[in-house]
Amino acid sequence: MLRRRIVHLVKGPPPLEIAIQRGMKVGVNVSVQSDVVFDMSLAWLIEIGDDVTIAPGAYLLAHDASTKRALGFTRIGRVTVGRGAFIGARALLMPGVTVGERAIVAAGAIVVDDVPEGAIVAGNPARVVGEVDEYLERRRRELADAPRWGAAAGTWPLSAAAREQQRAALADRFGFVE
Repeated sequence: MLRRRIVHLVKGPPPLEIAIQRGMKVGVNVSVQSDVVFDMSLAWLIEIGDDVTIAPGAYLLAHDASTKRALGFTRIGRVTVGRGAFIGARALLMPGVTVGERAIVAAGAIVVDDVPEGAIVAGNPARVVGEVDEYLERRRRELADAPRWGAAAGTWPLSAAAREQQRAALADRFGFVE
């Protein structure tokens, strides 16, 4: 707690807090990782539902200034992220986009159109590449035979012995941590 207060005093409030102060709506049980960028100039046009995870470096933009010089106006639109959605690292959500409930936006995707509920999108521009239920079923099957570690194995720093054990176990396959 003390470290967090000192960082707050030195750096100011984190971007999530600032965006909320500026009118962004955020549900409960939302996880926003480091370096996420919210459109502070139009934060009130962004809404994030309950149980959402936003991975590091994602961008949520409510404006597109590409028309400003030519037309004298900047295009704006609401950005809505539905309940239980996952936004991958370095993904970009453009103005006017709705990400449906339980949808997954892959890392690096550039979302210019709405994402259907339960869909997985990837690419630039983002396109539907799968369904969340099918993806999770594949991962459940993979989990049955994969190396697994408890929650402590996902924390940092791991001991040198634990790192070597994980590295060896994952030499030619994926594993899972809680």
